[in-house]
Amino acid sequence: MLKVGKFITKFRYVILVLAVLLLIPCGKGYIDTKINYDILSYLPGSLETVEGMDKMVEEFGMGAFSMVVVDNLEKKDAAKLETEMEGVEHVADVLWVDDFLDTSVPESMLPKKIKNTFYKNDSTLMVVLFDNTTSADETMTAIQELRKIVKKNAFIGGMSSVVTDIKDLVESEMMIYVLIAALLVLLVLEVVMDSYITPFIFLLNIGMAIVYNMGSNFFLKDVSYLTEALAAIMQLACTMDYSIFLLDSYRANKEKYKDSNIRAMSHAISNTFVSVSASSLTTVAGFAALMVMSFGLGGNIGVVMMKGVLIGVLTCITVLPAWILLLDKWIEKTTHKHLMGNMEKPSRFIVKHRWIFLVVFALLLIPAAYGSNHYKQYFNIAKSLPSTLPSSVANDKLKENFDMASMHIVMLKGEHSAKEKTELIDKMEEVDGVKYVLGLNSLIGPMIPESMIPNNLKSMLKSDNYELMFVGSDYDNATDPMNQQVKELTQLVKDVDQDSALIGEAPLMSDLADLTVVDQRNVNILSIGAIMIIILLSFKSISLPLILVAVIELAININMAVPFYMNSDVAFIASVVIGTIQLGSTVDYAILMTSHYHKARTVSGMNKKDSILKAHELSMPSILTSGMCFFAATFGVSMYSKIDIIKQICTLLSRGAVISMITVIGLLPAALWLLDPVIIRSSWDMIKAGVKNQK
Repeated sequence: MLKVGKFITKFRYVILVLAVLLLIPCGKGYIDTKINYDILSYLPGSLETVEGMDKMVEEFGMGAFSMVVVDNLEKKDAAKLETEMEGVEHVADVLWVDDFLDTSVPESMLPKKIKNTFYKNDSTLMVVLFDNTTSADETMTAIQELRKIVKKNAFIGGMSSVVTDIKDLVESEMMIYVLIAALLVLLVLEVVMDSYITPFIFLLNIGMAIVYNMGSNFFLKDVSYLTEALAAIMQLACTMDYSIFLLDSYRANKEKYKDSNIRAMSHAISNTFVSVSASSLTTVAGFAALMVMSFGLGGNIGVVMMKGVLIGVLTCITVLPAWILLLDKWIEKTTHKHLMGNMEKPSRFIVKHRWIFLVVFALLLIPAAYGSNHYKQYFNIAKSLPSTLPSSVANDKLKENFDMASMHIVMLKGEHSAKEKTELIDKMEEVDGVKYVLGLNSLIGPMIPESMIPNNLKSMLKSDNYELMFVGSDYDNATDPMNQQVKELTQLVKDVDQDSALIGEAPLMSDLADLTVVDQRNVNILSIGAIMIIILLSFKSISLPLILVAVIELAININMAVPFYMNSDVAFIASVVIGTIQLGSTVDYAILMTSHYHKARTVSGMNKKDSILKAHELSMPSILTSGMCFFAATFGVSMYSKIDIIKQICTLLSRGAVISMITVIGLLPAALWLLDPVIIRSSWDMIKAGVKNQK
């Protein structure tokens, strides 16, 4: 690797020019990458609910719908509004009372079902049907056009409206996330480092790496808005250590090779690559575990973040050395007294009082394990948005004016008699929480022939293979009552025809809840297993992987128990990704301390006490710096973001970094002290070196 280091330093200016030029295509790729604002679109295509949505597009030319609440409009004005909405591009149709009966019929003479469905509390309900899927650009553009038309007279709800609001909110906040993270990390680095200019160099280098990473997403179909929002922050938090390792190694080698900064940097690159490669493996393994999720969002986040870590390593050993050598004189000129101070006294205090830390963490074990297994999750995407957004206001209006929170669609396959369909409608309306069922036979009854049904209504609700029914529900999506309702309605539909399906937001979210349970288990098992194997190979020890992972898992359990004891719900995706990200990103703290301990025991021949003291003292500054940078990169975003999913993930990550930092600094020395005899007997290098157990 030293030859590579010499090559990099020799051609440092060429590397720097190429790195700057590479920003141009990557910057364009960053801008051109398609962003997906619909989390539900990452559900597996094999699910019946997903297949049903695709079939609706094929059969009816419709893939999404929105419920529109119109306030205080005369019938003629409402009819005019309907016509204007139907004229919007990509609006396939608008379902309203005039599709069943002429608007000249007085409201008092309307059939009860029509009246209860479309009129209530001086409001009328319209259902807008779109010719594309929920999160398609065309659908979101149509929503924006509809909002211009309806102005203050109507409120547009539904998942397409929610996705449109997410898009607007993310686009307005995205760059601010990165700015906040960068400024807070800069503040931390200015405090913990001894040069005023090096933090700026580090941020410049990582900023370039972020552009490379996000600009190389062109090979992906799209990138989730969560991935887009979090990737830059996570890359900044996870790869800052590599820059610090390189600079520390360079300074150490400058003392050794005082005659040549180039020679010192060549050795620094070689040393850093070895240490950083091993360190980054655990982080990569954590993100790789997300790729086993059947819910495609995990793979989307995992691929982008794995790539980000690897690019971070690459830029650290190629581009950063060129920047440091170029600006070395400025670094030296801006050197100041280290503000963090000497860690010897606090380190000795912690090791001396190790049993207190051991008892404290032992007492936390049971409540942490219980809390982390009993917090509540939520799956309703709309819940993650501020209540003042147009979609949230519209959904509240729907509940307030029509006592309805959501709508399903029944896709009934095949030809069935009017009697069969009427019986199905009656049974579905008896299910708890169902407000009404709207279909061809729900209004006219079994005695009226189909030939008397208006053609426009028939073409809207019936194709050659399927017939549509709309089911109004007063239950909120992704709640236990709603999931039970979906289960009962699905069974009723299947009893009529096995190839029929219940589709819509609620059935999709119900499937999402089922998938999350499996995904969370699989991700945790794979990430723990992969990281334990990496530690086993690094230390050639059977016991150390168990000890280090157990320490970080305790930190994860403490972190995830906080929402339970604070009685707050956790967004489903946060509960899946936090465990593996916190494990992969912060187990490095434990590995760093253990590597110093391992080296002191095997190479230097120190006794247990001195080995642990030295390991703790050497690693504590790096652990504090890394943990504080991770906290800074995520905490600011958690305080600023108005999107609850992003806020929660960043809150859990920032809190997790601090908890992992405290757990490693406080608990790991006690664990190493207590289990030193076991470690000696189960570690090949210690057995080979003849390390002895001291009482």
